[in-house]
Amino acid sequence: MRIATWNVNSLTARLQHVLDWLAANPVDVLCLQELKLTDDKFPLDALAAAGYEAAVFGQKTYNGVAILSRAPVQDVVRNIVGFTDEHSRVISATIETPLGSARLVNGYFVNGQAPGTDKFDYKMRWLEALRDWLQKELQANPRLVLVGDFNIAPEDRDSFDPVGLRETIHHTTQERDHFRALLQLGLVDSFRLFDQPEKSYSWWDYRMLGYQKNRGLRIDHILVSQDLVPAVKACTIDRVPRKWAKPSDHAPVILEL
Repeated sequence: MRIATWNVNSLTARLQHVLDWLAANPVDVLCLQELKLTDDKFPLDALAAAGYEAAVFGQKTYNGVAILSRAPVQDVVRNIVGFTDEHSRVISATIETPLGSARLVNGYFVNGQAPGTDKFDYKMRWLEALRDWLQKELQANPRLVLVGDFNIAPEDRDSFDPVGLRETIHHTTQERDHFRALLQLGLVDSFRLFDQPEKSYSWWDYRMLGYQKNRGLRIDHILVSQDLVPAVKACTIDRVPRKWAKPSDHAPVILEL
């Protein structure tokens, strides 16, 4: 079984990319972030024709998340339970895995803009609420997968310039502490279960030849609970779509169970 996550940076602009990628990579589940469209604009028919049903939580112009699955998506919940948020950032559902049913949580984490701003404060509150909620989710669902655009480079090796960017957004001690707090719940960074090439990133700025110079960050992650770790066979980043015309600035990350 393969589960993938991809920030498409507008599904309207990147629908054909998604369809082309799924045709070449028929994963069982694809989690999307930054749909930038409302639910009524979601291309259900095109994705159904490709073999996927969808659970959607859209928003006009900004944010938006979806779970595409070849198998039924059950018990869908939108956003963090108990945290009031006007933004569409989280969708969770129950899916079937080789070990039985599991809870899948797909998140478009808050960017945060810069330390010291209101948006950064919102990010801190959001991350704290996420952790508290996931702690309860894990108690109810010991098989859990947390995927998405985390907007956090958890370690220096996840950034092309860890010294120059130290304590800037995605690199702050506070953000990394929150990432570690998720791991302390019993989640594991599946990408780091394996030897990976140096300078492995999932996002590259459109500006200053970011992709061509590999000036990237690894901010898209798939975390798995301890119960699923024995089933993890691989976790990879597919850089191919980043080379396409008018690409998303993110690349898909794929977990194999």
